[in-house]
Amino acid sequence: MLINASEVQFGYAGEVLLEKVGFTLNEGDRVGLIGGNGEGKTTLIRLMLGELFPDKGELFCKSGIRIGYLAQNGGYDSYNTVWEEMLEIFAEDRRLLAALGETEKAIAHQAEGSDEYKRLAARYESLNRQVAARDSYHYEVKIRSVLGGMGFADRMEQVIHTMSGGEKTRLKLCRLLLEEPELLILDEPTNHLDVKTLFWLEEYLAAYKGAIFTVSHDRYFLDKTVRQIYELENKRLTVFKGNYTKYKTLKAERVAHQMKEWEKQQVERAHLQEYVDRNLVRASTTKSAQSRRHKLEIMELVEKPTLPPTPPRFTFTYTERPYEQVLLIDGMRLCAGEKCLLERASMQIMRGEKCALVGDNGTGKTTLLKAIARGKDPSIKLGRFVRLAVYDQENANLNPENTVLQELWERHVSWDQTKVRNLLAQAKLEAEDMDKKVRMLSGGERAKLALAVFSTENGNFLLLDEPTNHLDLPARESLESALKAFDGTILFVSHDRYFIEALAGKIFEIEDGKIDEYACSYSEYSEKKRAQKAAAVAEQKSVQRVPAPIKTEEKPVYRSKEERKNDAKRRTRIKEIETEIEKLEEENELLSEEISTPEVAGSFALLTEKCSRMSEIKERLDALYDEYETLL
Repeated sequence: MLINASEVQFGYAGEVLLEKVGFTLNEGDRVGLIGGNGEGKTTLIRLMLGELFPDKGELFCKSGIRIGYLAQNGGYDSYNTVWEEMLEIFAEDRRLLAALGETEKAIAHQAEGSDEYKRLAARYESLNRQVAARDSYHYEVKIRSVLGGMGFADRMEQVIHTMSGGEKTRLKLCRLLLEEPELLILDEPTNHLDVKTLFWLEEYLAAYKGAIFTVSHDRYFLDKTVRQIYELENKRLTVFKGNYTKYKTLKAERVAHQMKEWEKQQVERAHLQEYVDRNLVRASTTKSAQSRRHKLEIMELVEKPTLPPTPPRFTFTYTERPYEQVLLIDGMRLCAGEKCLLERASMQIMRGEKCALVGDNGTGKTTLLKAIARGKDPSIKLGRFVRLAVYDQENANLNPENTVLQELWERHVSWDQTKVRNLLAQAKLEAEDMDKKVRMLSGGERAKLALAVFSTENGNFLLLDEPTNHLDLPARESLESALKAFDGTILFVSHDRYFIEALAGKIFEIEDGKIDEYACSYSEYSEKKRAQKAAAVAEQKSVQRVPAPIKTEEKPVYRSKEERKNDAKRRTRIKEIETEIEKLEEENELLSEEISTPEVAGSFALLTEKCSRMSEIKERLDALYDEYETLL
């Protein structure tokens, strides 16, 4: 067990934020934490990290637990290069390898069979075991693998201080993966990652030995990486077994069951109350009425399930139908400054198609959308009667000094105020938001306003750049439904693969300066890319050779009776240590299993006792291993 929470309550300024929160996080668990904005996700993480303390209840962490935490924009600064920064993680491995090399050289200068030779050989053997246990020989391979997978393969000599905030966050994630903490807490780890890097990260986390606790709005990522969902809603935490897709099913079944039980009880209570009201004053039925009244009083009430708040609603319509061919790009050359992004690129989109544009960061996805929207490039041809509507991920088309009401009304001056307010209300911008300046809105509120404005443009060809940014899960699902119901044409860029899978029937990928077309769903496209990657890895894979340890002499030569006597004692002690180590490790394994049981996890005193004994065992094992090394 890593962390156990029991009846935890916490609040700010007298207002309760978390109430009766309980869970047990064990070694190897994969947990996704979800919940609306303001439900307390970050607060729960801070409690787990020990930055905050519960007002009530108990939150126990394993003694000496190593936790790695990636905050949402939690990069770090350094004047080291990327490579130098990652090397710091493996300082102990480098020290062991250096000591191993020095010992090997020293052995070469000693007479075989001498006391010094034996001492050095024993030291070499001990160092070699430590190196093998830590896999120290491969530390450079690990660094290159993680940096390459996270998109830093060609930037290892870049100074970290010169990087952007998003790049520093990615680099912090690299460091955490290489440090391999027992518990990895990740807050929106998929931010700033392109699709290629997301694939790599999911595969890496699937093989990660420690426990993972992640907050994410990336439903595809949650499906691939977690086996439990913790949902924070109305101050309470509920645990669901399975990934995000399974959670959706279980949550719906749970709410439906709770509602059925509540309605059933309400009917029963109404019948009992009706009988009491009719018969309490009659002498012949007073007793039975009092009995029913007592039953009403002692009845344990079923709590009415709280239905989730209504998500925003969007509707996309158009008035004029375009010709069959909506977009044709032929022989396009696209540049950003001096960098050439596309050379002789081509693509075609037909009426009614919903297409995703994917590719690594920096390949030109947003630049291409902007070029299509401008329509000035002669290689770009829009079909007749095409009316474009463009959604910009930065919401640059919004006037920061306008109020929310003005922002939409100024675009449709003929509308009455009621219509404008109703449309904004559908986007979940409430009455108190109407007079807010656009610049004062949160990221999520600004995104909803931009989508409300976008929905009124009546485009029959929609261009969307990262439309799910800043939206919570219900809002994303609502936008998905609206775009799926839209019978016009869509070309969009998104890192939300669940969104792509739900919407796209065709994938355009920008890679190596060209546009490749995949006439399939996103999941089929993903499988094709994985197969390509696996084939490339198999072709390039090489076996890493590990130096063999120096073999110590098997038949020591004794110079005296005293030496033979001492060596016999040494061998006896070695066997005693091995036996004790075996017993202690078995006891430690048994204790580890016991603290995961509900009986122990639910008892703070028992849990403390077991964990205290595990700490004692660890200290004894460390001492025995040290003595063992000396005797060898």
